[in-house]
Amino acid sequence: MRQLPLPIFAAATPSLDNYVAGANAEALEGVRSLALGRLKETIVYLWGAQGSGRSHLLRAAAGANPALVIADDVEALAEAAQQALFIAINLAREGGPAVLAAGNAPPAQLRLREDLRTRLGWGLVYQLKPLSDAEKAVHLRSEALRRGLTLSEEVVRYLLTHLPRDLASLHAVLDRLDRHSLARQRAVTLALVRDALSINDDD
Repeated sequence: MRQLPLPIFAAATPSLDNYVAGANAEALEGVRSLALGRLKETIVYLWGAQGSGRSHLLRAAAGANPALVIADDVEALAEAAQQALFIAINLAREGGPAVLAAGNAPPAQLRLREDLRTRLGWGLVYQLKPLSDAEKAVHLRSEALRRGLTLSEEVVRYLLTHLPRDLASLHAVLDRLDRHSLARQRAVTLALVRDALSINDDD
């Protein structure tokens, strides 16, 4: 299935409140508790595939608690950065700032120095699961209603089939449809969607 190019718009600032949890409610609550200083554990590690919301949660937590030590994409850390994270985790266990880290695999499968892999598994480890298509459809309708738009099942199915399905891209689509619908004083139909996104295909 061909994915269509999507114009880039400014995305909403990631927050713990606008993270769509889906099956990740427990992880969200863990990160929220860490950011608010309510969590007994001082080390939290998140892992999951691209699009599961790892970076969103890290940016949101950093915004809620700038004192946190944040490390994203740990699988790509150079030696010096690995050493810095190793030290930060040790300090967190001794009463220093808490550590929130994320990567694309569980600690034991990361290609990092052994002592760092071990320490990343010391605290709470959460696997983040991407939203299902059904959950994305529910979220799209909810976000559309918040903007005063109503999306038919046909429109939702079309968006999920023809466009990138990460939430940032889908939110950008809603922003564009909102402006297009308002400018033309028309409801959001499939024809308006095609017009708004300059889509000309025969699918």
